[in-house]
Amino acid sequence: MASLSMRIGHSVTRAIFNPQWLAVRCYSTIKSSAASVNPLSDSKAKPKATTPLRRSASDSLPIRSNPTPTRGVIQPVTTLATAERYILSRLRFHPELPARSQALHESWWIPKWGETGKEGEIFVFSNGSIVCWGLGETEAKSFVTEVIDRAKGIEVSPLGEPETEELEFVVDPIEKTRLQGDLIILGQTEPLNEPDLLPKVLPPMAFPEETLLARYAFSQALSRSTALSALEVSLDQYLTSMALLPHTLAKTGKPGMGRTQLIKKLGELMKFRQLLNLNRENFSEVPDFYWSEPELEAHFKSLSNALEVKSRTASFNDKITYAAEAQSMLRQLLTESSTHSMELIIIALIAVEVVIALIRDGPELWHMLVDPETEEKPTHA
Repeated sequence: MASLSMRIGHSVTRAIFNPQWLAVRCYSTIKSSAASVNPLSDSKAKPKATTPLRRSASDSLPIRSNPTPTRGVIQPVTTLATAERYILSRLRFHPELPARSQALHESWWIPKWGETGKEGEIFVFSNGSIVCWGLGETEAKSFVTEVIDRAKGIEVSPLGEPETEELEFVVDPIEKTRLQGDLIILGQTEPLNEPDLLPKVLPPMAFPEETLLARYAFSQALSRSTALSALEVSLDQYLTSMALLPHTLAKTGKPGMGRTQLIKKLGELMKFRQLLNLNRENFSEVPDFYWSEPELEAHFKSLSNALEVKSRTASFNDKITYAAEAQSMLRQLLTESSTHSMELIIIALIAVEVVIALIRDGPELWHMLVDPETEEKPTHA
């Protein structure tokens, strides 16, 4: 009872000092309730609901419940994935983007976006996702509508439904920049080992320029997690479409799918593995950009680890391996069935050829067998 009262007290404290926390948590609860209404639904709960980042939310309680004069308002970081890949060069001359937007390493950076006085910052990554600092999901979708949808050819294989991930951050110049629980703190940073990593001329931006590359590092980790979530949803839908094949095989002794259709499914599976492991923006390697900057690499790894990107990637590969083995077995069964059918056809053709030969050459063979006997009788006489 004491621990229960303590947890309730913590929750009340968080709600009082940060009403935004209550709204975010209520949103997550409503979403979970909606998912529980239809347990047979094929839709997959987003991985963010079970990541250590969400489970370690209590680690950010000291920051949330103890405001200081130097600490700003807690704001959202919203990630939205709408396609398998973006061609970032299509944004270079986009008429709806501010002139100060520019390429920043592996992203396209918009330093300010939104209503005057409520501007946020946006990073667009080639893995098909955008990361919005200080903007909610509504503003993120508005950016997609006004910019991404109007950039001809930027989206490669658009997703059927956008995938989202949301965190929170706070600016506090006396704190050290870090991830604490489920809260990103933007504060003091170490000097860069390579100052050339920053643009020579920095435009006005919505948040402190000292933490620009820290925001970039956190954004890249978030974009990978959200892009991976989109792949996980697509793979689960694919596996659902193949789920009845083992049951059909056990019940009828037949694969239940034609050879051509099975090969197409195998091609889809290979595409999943390619998107996961072989693209430039893959999910298993740390980008070269961080090799010379240990602090930025630590930011990137801390959020990637909190979002379980590595273990989810391994699990994703395991699912692909299982599905590939199952399909390989089904393809082998189809090959054996096809070979058996070919053998029957060859036997039938041989039988037909024998019958034709008998019809065509039968009389001649009969005379060859009978005539010698009739010719020998007069000789004896």
